[in-house]
Amino acid sequence: MLARPITWRSRGSNPAPATLQNIKMTKRVFIVHRWGGTPKDDWYLWLKAELEDKGFEVYIPEMPNTEHPKIEEGVATLEREVGKADKDTYFIGHSIGCQTIMRYLQEINVKIGGVLFVAGWLTLKELETQEEKDVAEQWLSTSIDFDKLKRILNKVTALFSLDDPYVPISDANIFKEKLGAKTITEKNKGHFNDEKYDIILAEFLKLIE
Repeated sequence: MLARPITWRSRGSNPAPATLQNIKMTKRVFIVHRWGGTPKDDWYLWLKAELEDKGFEVYIPEMPNTEHPKIEEGVATLEREVGKADKDTYFIGHSIGCQTIMRYLQEINVKIGGVLFVAGWLTLKELETQEEKDVAEQWLSTSIDFDKLKRILNKVTALFSLDDPYVPISDANIFKEKLGAKTITEKNKGHFNDEKYDIILAEFLKLIE
């Protein structure tokens, strides 16, 4: 899809053909929010505005049943929102949103542009209530086809924080080993719940280079 029509500039009576600089292919970005979150929480709207200002089409789907998320519901929602994925489709996941993206991607058979995982997890710590443990159990025990994901993904970056109260820093090694992800460990970012993180924007822009 073209973000703007191809234009022609006249030199005398002969039009000059459009160059690659005139043509901008639309890249779509889907930001998938965390467990208990909404599209308006944390840094999602800030990042959406930043990326739209750079010419991306950005979507933040409202994931269903956010307080008690289920794999099948999250995957079905993402399938519906994305439609046909392609090499110009990118994803940014936060926390359980990273899992939703992975479980969606293992169901498709086309390469996508890439994924940025923020505070993604495959194990968890500090779950306080039985309700939290019951919700997490499905996500922790249902296997992920990492071999399939590696075939689908062109580029993967994963951000972690040393003081994340929920995600063990050892998960960074799992993302690196299982997905070949570029992993970055930050300090004092917690579970990345603030309204703005320059590193998220910077690493996504590196991802698409």
